Amino acid sequence: MFKKENRFIKKFDFILFITTIILVIYGVFILKSATMSLKAGSMPYLKTQVASFIIGLCAIVVLLFIDYEIYGYFYIPIYVISNLLLMAVLIWGYGADEWGANNWLKIGPISFQPSEIAKIGVIISLAKYVDKNKEKINQPFTLIKILIFAFIPVGLILLQPDAGTAMVLMFFIMIMLFSAGLSYKYIMPVLVVAVIALIVGLIYIYGVLEKVHAEGLTGGYKLARILTFLDPTLDTNGKGLQVIQSEIAIGSGQMFGRGYQQGIQNQYGFLPAKETDFIFSILCEELGFVGGVSLILLYAVFLLRMIKISKGSADMFGSLIVIGIMGMFLFHILENIGMTMRLLPVTGIPLPFVSNGGTFMLINMVSVGLVLSVGLKRGRKDLFN
Repeated sequence: MFKKENRFIKKFDFILFITTIILVIYGVFILKSATMSLKAGSMPYLKTQVASFIIGLCAIVVLLFIDYEIYGYFYIPIYVISNLLLMAVLIWGYGADEWGANNWLKIGPISFQPSEIAKIGVIISLAKYVDKNKEKINQPFTLIKILIFAFIPVGLILLQPDAGTAMVLMFFIMIMLFSAGLSYKYIMPVLVVAVIALIVGLIYIYGVLEKVHAEGLTGGYKLARILTFLDPTLDTNGKGLQVIQSEIAIGSGQMFGRGYQQGIQNQYGFLPAKETDFIFSILCEELGFVGGVSLILLYAVFLLRMIKISKGSADMFGSLIVIGIMGMFLFHILENIGMTMRLLPVTGIPLPFVSNGGTFMLINMVSVGLVLSVGLKRGRKDLFN
């Protein structure tokens, strides 16, 4: 018995687990300040966040006692259920009026985002599908099958339409395929086409931007989002408002911030979506550059531990699960922080462990549990054998 316990202690990644706990505590600390001035006050948000965290901790404990290889036997049902959830959103989903996409489902008193659950389902099912075809991944027919398998859920998410979540999936899918040994003969042409498309797109957008400055903001919702990303002053009371107020909040924090619960943009309600998409702006306003960098350093430790676990995994299936989850977190962190500073377009991507959201918190905790479970088997058979 003691040998089993010693092996558990030796293989369990305490650094990843403790870093996760610190991130959650940091997030609750900031969320309390971000929600103080809201009509409902902080308590409803904190209750949801803490309850989801506690349920997530319980999920981690359960996941540690489950051999992750079991998920591989059920990868087809997991994949089918993930896609059915995404299809259900297209029929019964709601949220377009509030958030611009029907990406929520309600079952009785419970509301949740199926796309958050589907992300984990896609990572597990794709990891197994790639693992089963790893010897032939660079054969065109096999690669086409894998890409179709991977991009069906992406297409369903785009139909909601939820471009932000779709980009999350595309990002970790590409990272998983690259980690599985996809040849550069496929990667390089895609990169070249992407660069050319980006250049052409920028030329077109800047051409439209000149016209907009002369005639005013017109066009579809997505084009308007891109244009106001490039120049928020085009719509200072609409789509450009968040970015403008976010930049003011971050800049006014300077080195050490205005002080906890003392932010002007925060407490006077100038910054919309401050408890979700733009919570990093609140953190920087009240805790300054030091507070923002501290969070980024915590994320760096968090992601590096995942890469370490992926490299030491017992098999490709486990390694791809971890690298997929790492890619999911990495995109969320880069996109959320980038959009608050106008380095990237606003997409509504929340910040892991910090932004308000019960489903999001629970899925983040489950993801960490899966990574820790894979880490327990580093290169050997089941830890408890």
